[in-house]
Parts: sequence; C-alpha cells; structure tokens
Amino acid sequence: MEARLVADGIHWVGAVDWDRRLFDELIPLPDGTSYNAYLVRGTAKTALIDTVDPPMVEVLLARLASLGVERIDYVICQHAEQDHSGALPRILARYPEAQVLATAKCTGMLADLLAIDPQRMQAVEDGQRLDLGGRTLQFVFFPWVHWPETMLTWLPEQRLLFTCDLFGSHLATSDTFARDPAAVLSAAKRYYAEIMMPFRTIIDKQLHRVTELDPACIAPSHGPVYAEPRLILEAYQDWVAGPPKNLVAVPYISMHGSTRVMVEHFVEGCGRRGVRVEQCNLVDADLGQLATLLVDAATIVIGTPTVLNGPHPGVAYAAYLTNALRPKTRYLSVIASYGWGGKIAEQLAAMVPNLRAELIPPVVCRGLPRAETLAALDRLAETIASRHASL
Repeated sequence: MEARLVADGIHWVGAVDWDRRLFDELIPLPDGTSYNAYLVRGTAKTALIDTVDPPMVEVLLARLASLGVERIDYVICQHAEQDHSGALPRILARYPEAQVLATAKCTGMLADLLAIDPQRMQAVEDGQRLDLGGRTLQFVFFPWVHWPETMLTWLPEQRLLFTCDLFGSHLATSDTFARDPAAVLSAAKRYYAEIMMPFRTIIDKQLHRVTELDPACIAPSHGPVYAEPRLILEAYQDWVAGPPKNLVAVPYISMHGSTRVMVEHFVEGCGRRGVRVEQCNLVDADLGQLATLLVDAATIVIGTPTVLNGPHPGVAYAAYLTNALRPKTRYLSVIASYGWGGKIAEQLAAMVPNLRAELIPPVVCRGLPRAETLAALDRLAETIASRHASL
C-alpha cells in the first residue's frame, strides 16, 4: 500500500475499492470506485486533501506510512460526505496536531455527521490562500456541486486543481492517471449522470472558474487523475450545456406483453425515420445506464402497463428518479396499456415537472394493440422525428 507520485511534492494516498457494487444504497457501481486523497508537502507545512471511506482507513494510513509521514499540519476537507470525510476521526487521532480546514458550512456538517471537535476545525473563505512553503493552496468555493458546502483546491505553482466530486468517475483502476480516455469518459459520464446532472445549471454558471484557471492537471476525489484536463473539461461543457442529441430514451415495463408490442413497434418506427432509440426494460435495468442515456436524450417516451389505475410501480420509480436528475430533455410522451381504466398518461406526466418538456400526445390502448394503435405509434414516431430535425 504505497503512495503514488502525482507531481513533485504531491502524492496520491487514497484507496481503490474494487469490489463495491452499490453506493448510497442506490447507485450501481459496475466498475467499483476509488476514494482519492492527496498529500501535499511544502518546505514548512504538510496538508492532506480529503480522506477515504471509513472501511478503507487502514489503506490510507498505510500509504501515509509508506512516505514516512509523521506530521500533518492541515486536513483540507473539500466535502463532508463520508466517502471523503469518513476517515477524519482516525486521521485526527493519529496526527493530533492536524487542523481541519473547510468551508464554514462544511465544518458544521462535520460536527453533525462525524462528531468532529470544533476546536480541531477552522473555517476558510473563498479565495483564501494557505502557504505551505514553496507551495500554496487556494480555496475555491463551488457550492451545490453536489452538496452545498463543496469547495475545490487550487495549487497555482503547479497549476494543479483538486476538484472533489466534480469531474469524478466511479472507476476502480490501477492507473493513477487517465490512460484509457474511452473507458474513463464512459465512467465519468455515468458519474455525471447519476450525481452531477441535477446541478447542471449551477455547474454551467461556475465552470468558467475552472477554465479560467487553465489547470495543467485535474485531480478529482473519485477515479483517475487527468494529466490532460481538456478531455474532461470539453466533455463536461457538452454534457452540461450542449444541445440534446437525436436520441429517444424508452424506459418501460410490460406485464403481459401489450406494452412490449407497442414499444417495439414504436422503436422500429423511429429507426425507419432516422431517430436513434434506446429501449430500457426497467425490470432488470441498471438505472445508471438509464441515467447515462438521459444526459443526451432529446426525448423520453415512458412505457407502462396499468396497475390499480396507475403506472407500474417500477415505472413510477424511474419517473421519480428522472425528475430528480433534471436532464435537458425537450420532449416527453407516454406509451401505455390498460385493462379497465385509469389516467395513466396524466399521472406519469405529473411525476416529472422538473423536465419542463413539451408533452407530445401519448398513445394509450385497452388490451392488445390493434391497427389504430399501431398507426398512432407511427404518428408519434413521425412527430418526434420532425422535432428532432431541428436539433
């Protein structure tokens, strides 16, 4: 468990969690994850930026021991969530001289979440600088990315930006740096979709603060380090503010086959009209894959049977998550089947008010879809194709 060199005077001392498969009891982790912590040493002082998830604290301590670290003057806590802060009690016990530096809001949260002694913490201001001797840490407040107390840390002498969760990826890898751009961007896009997308308008307003710094290296708190920041910066600019793509996401469930027939006919109709479609059976779907589709989808069409006069609970759950994620989707519709009644389309549309999307008239049928229903599905595909022509 040795530390890894990131740059002169800077070491990665985090932990790779190869086997974790669920985060927050909600987010699937098909590729595991990492908890990045960085040791920055100046000629006078030493700072640890973030810690690790509590089960991995021995790994962090072992990496620090590999560097012969006997004293830590400051622990920079960029974010109070426990996957970054959870090892703080052990670190403060091991290094009794260490002082925690964080935003004022973060210090309050650390006291609440981890019972950290307020005497061991000091609030910093936006733009405040900390001189370590030959190396300076400057604090850049970045609230609501993705919690209200988040900040970034800038090391101007080496143009290195520690970005906490921003630009992160849930990806377990032995690589310290992003050596496989395709794999890293895929994981980073999924991470953005699941965690950052609800805050995309805030990120959009703040992203210029990162680009104006012109970092030579970006070191997030999950996933590999970017020695070529343009890779992730350009990706974020597209995900956050770029126009949606010619893509229809079709999350659905079918209980007795009717909804499936409708969905498959609609998907074929879109394909014939040059519209890319991804259908996602919610029965066994990885909701992270659905979230990733929503980053680019210009249209969402929800497919559901009726259960007790409402949408299938699995579809309702997906609609709730979609509303929470707030994608930049422009158009919405519903494909549904029922046995005896219900206002299923209206109920689903009411579940996603955050989308602010144009509701294209839904297609709802009783029982098996017949010729008139299939024709209506073709008209829906044609309407969507005409809307997408302007993208």
